[in-house]
Formats: sequence, structure tokens, C-alpha cells
Amino acid sequence: MRIIFHGENAASFSTGFAELIGPKADIRLLPDALAPGADQRSYAEADVIIGTKFNATLPTPSRLKLFHVPGAGYDAVDLDRLPAGAAVCNCFGHEQAIAEYVMSALLARHVPLADADQRLRKGDWAYWAGAPERIHDEIAGKSIGLLGFGHIGKAIAARAKAFEMQVHVANRSAVPKSGLVDRSFTLDQLGEFWGSADFIVVSVPLTPDTQGIVGTEAFAAMRPGAVVVNVGRGPTINEAALFEALKTGRIGGAIIDTWYRYPSAGQPDILPSALPFHELPNVVMTPHMSGWTSGTIRRRQQTIADNIKRSFDGAILENVVREGRPTA
Repeated sequence: MRIIFHGENAASFSTGFAELIGPKADIRLLPDALAPGADQRSYAEADVIIGTKFNATLPTPSRLKLFHVPGAGYDAVDLDRLPAGAAVCNCFGHEQAIAEYVMSALLARHVPLADADQRLRKGDWAYWAGAPERIHDEIAGKSIGLLGFGHIGKAIAARAKAFEMQVHVANRSAVPKSGLVDRSFTLDQLGEFWGSADFIVVSVPLTPDTQGIVGTEAFAAMRPGAVVVNVGRGPTINEAALFEALKTGRIGGAIIDTWYRYPSAGQPDILPSALPFHELPNVVMTPHMSGWTSGTIRRRQQTIADNIKRSFDGAILENVVREGRPTA
């Protein structure tokens, strides 16, 4: 079987992959920009392509059995252009890492370890127990609102419950009250949801329905000290509305990991927004790193390898985005 890892992102999953898939695989790594000749031929002749994008600029892989996205998002894959016989699958396995990122970010706002360390190195006992003016906060008893309750939302809920938090969920379909969920809202109840929690975590995928789902009205309805966390896709939060809410102090703060602009070959050091978020003191900015861990890579490698084996064995695939259709 001819397996192609296309591009830098996909290549991150190639180390050690041969041991997972077995000796019959011909594995090749191709750059994002395919060179004329050998690169394009290898791509066109692939049985399996692991990549984050497919569009009209790429050769048509006529013998393709499986196109596997090494992540959850497949918005850069033009499904209609792929051969009809090819199945398309994606991966998760990032929810553990993202949930740890969210809880770490919330804990960092309440347990000032770094500041306490820096102060004590100068002889400043600013947080010493024993006086009310030196207390710090805790997350136990606070409420976290999860916009979206898929893999990521469920993983965050489990960890939030371990910290004795109240968990509120807004989801397309109703989520029954359970050991993980204290209150649930459908998307037509968002006006009530926004004001129900101390923290709002956005993890919905980017679709026409979710673009800008968190906007001016949402920020107006949130608690004055609310903190917004985005680990989904940048444009699910209206860029201008978020900046204004932070600049004016309408909300307490934000922790943003997914953005509006990303590096390119021509602009490798670009700021993540045209607006000066980097000048605001009440936002923590990270470079789309929340799910990028060694554990995520290991879990996704296993998913991809298992699906490749299933594809060639005629077994049922996991995480199917599009079924391959029989061709004449």
C-alpha cells in the first residue's frame, strides 16, 4: 500500500508510523507544495493520503482508498473533488490535552504560583497565609459554561467536576442533567446561558451556523467578571466584539488559543489579529497550542493506522466524515 504524508502538519505523525502499520506499507513524506514530477506522481498514485487539505491545486489521486485528516477539522478538504471511491476520516484524541490546557489556564488565574515564586525570591511574602489581604482565589464552587459538548466539552466537564465546579452546557441538542452536567441549554437559549457561568469555554467547530456565535449580544449578557476561553476556531467569536469587550472591561478577561490570522510563508511572524489584542492586559494569548502534545500525536497515529488496516481489510472505519462510494 502506498501511504503519503502530505505537508508539515501531517509529517508530524510519521515518526514511528511504519511500526504501527507493518512492513507492507510504502510510506513517503511530501512537502506542502508538491514539486513537479516525482512529488506529484507519488501523490496521484497514493492509496492513502494523510493530510490537512485537498483542493484544485493538487493532483487527483485516482486510486485513493482513504483520505485521513490527522486532526478534527476538515474544512480545508474539498470533499467534492476527492475521488468518489475514497473514504474520508478524521481524528480526535486531542480532548485530553485541550482539557488540561483549559484547567491550567483557569487555575493560573486563581493560584498565583509564578507570581508568588518571583516575589519570594525578592523577600516579598505577598501571599503568606494568616492575613485576609493576602488570600488568593480558588475555582471550587465556580461555574463553567461549555459552548459545545463533543469530545472536548465532555473532557473539560469531567475535569471541572473533579475541581468541584458547576458545569453548564449549551449544545445543539439537549444534554440531560447528569453527574457531569448541572444545567443544560439548547442553542435557542443562549441568552440565558451566557450569564449563567463565571467562565465560558468555546469548543464548537466552525460552520456557517457557528461563525460569530459569540458576539456583542453574548458579551453584553455575560457576567461582568466572566472569562472567555476559545479552544475551538477563532471566528466562532466575533473578532471586533471580543476586542471591544476586553478593551472596555465589559468582561473580566479572555484566554484565546485559536485566532483570526495565522503564519504563512510570506508572513511567518504575523500577529494573530489585525486588532491589537497584544496590547490588552486582560487577555492570555497562545499560538493554537492547546491540543498539540505528545499524547495527541500518539493517539492520532494509532487511529490513522487502525483505519488504514480496516480500509484494506474491508472493515468498518472509525471517525468517518464521508463514506467511499463503490465505483464501476
